[in-house]
Amino acid sequence: MPLQPRLGYALDALNFLLADVAGALGPYLGIFLLTREHWNQAQIGLVATLGGIAGLAVQTPMGALIDALQAKRGLILAALALLAASAVAVALLPRLAIVIAANLLLAVAGAALAPTVAAITLGIFGRAALARRLGRNAAFDHAGNLAVAVIAGGIGWWLGQRAVFALVPIFAALAAAAVLAIPGRAIDHRRARGMDGEDAGNEPPARWRVLLEHRPLLIFAGCVALFHFANAAMLPLVGQKLALAHRGEETALMSGCIIAAQAVMLPMAMLVGARADSWGRKPLFLLALAVLPLRGVLFTLSSRTEWLLAVQLLDGVGAGLVGALGPLILADLTRGTGHYNASQGVVATMQGLGAALSSAAAGIVVVRAGYSAAFLALAAIAGAALLTFLLAMPETAPAAPTASRTPNVKQPLTL
Repeated sequence: MPLQPRLGYALDALNFLLADVAGALGPYLGIFLLTREHWNQAQIGLVATLGGIAGLAVQTPMGALIDALQAKRGLILAALALLAASAVAVALLPRLAIVIAANLLLAVAGAALAPTVAAITLGIFGRAALARRLGRNAAFDHAGNLAVAVIAGGIGWWLGQRAVFALVPIFAALAAAAVLAIPGRAIDHRRARGMDGEDAGNEPPARWRVLLEHRPLLIFAGCVALFHFANAAMLPLVGQKLALAHRGEETALMSGCIIAAQAVMLPMAMLVGARADSWGRKPLFLLALAVLPLRGVLFTLSSRTEWLLAVQLLDGVGAGLVGALGPLILADLTRGTGHYNASQGVVATMQGLGAALSSAAAGIVVVRAGYSAAFLALAAIAGAALLTFLLAMPETAPAAPTASRTPNVKQPLTL
């Protein structure tokens, strides 16, 4: 088989299996602590917030490391080992200190995986095929999340919630095999950091301040932060409502929520791969932002299981589009700077800040005013993200198919 298709299949497998590794740990941790270890929402929020703070500390340095590092496959292997260790620790010793430490390791590992895969993708396939390939990456990621939700739901139903965490080391070993199937020599490391094309030539990377002075990049980072502030707590809150109403069915119901969203995320990722170049990035990202406040309001209208699962489908539209478009928009904004992965770290830091504050703030609102008040507060924050992006963010696609589109950002960042 020719090298290029073989590399594409290896990336497909890697994205699928990495989703399985993370998906078998993160979404079920809060439910496990609430229903089996009898933690309250404030304690669970504390764990999530501390993990978010750790993520804030490592995201931007991790992006810079990925830009400079040629052992990108080794970085993924190290992250997989941390994820496996975290899952085993939580399953065997679910005490406060152990869970906090495991969640900190999870944050460090999570900071490495997605940007490293995006860098490897850019380094192998280049910018011309980036929209299609990143959309395919996201589609296989969502397919992996869908698969692990089904597997974890079944295992949790028959063997108990603790058994779900045993999936992580298994999937980590399979993901390690997938990343090793990508030859190190196939990755152009200069291109992987965004230095491809005539605009880059043989010039050294731009100075760091370019990331802090480019207005569209800062606007995008702020909108991502608001999106994740509004979005991060919604699924855990829905899972908690379902868990408290249906004792003994917690894992299966959480799997149902995840399956509902992932089933929609997969076609959304494929839509980005097929249409982000012709339609532009901005209309698709606006759609992602628009469904989030609607989802928050709809969650307050009924507590029926069928209704909550149906509304959760909207998460697939928002998160599916944001996940696939984010690395692509950043590649547009940072072309020729040599700081593509560092920019992913900056935006991931803002995302982590929003997500960490979301967990803590939503937990406090639930304790004081109930679940409906928390959903409405999150919906208002989502509305702010939508208005900001609509009014302040330019189109970033390299060519405009129509004259009516918002003016493009055609040039790479310059000093």
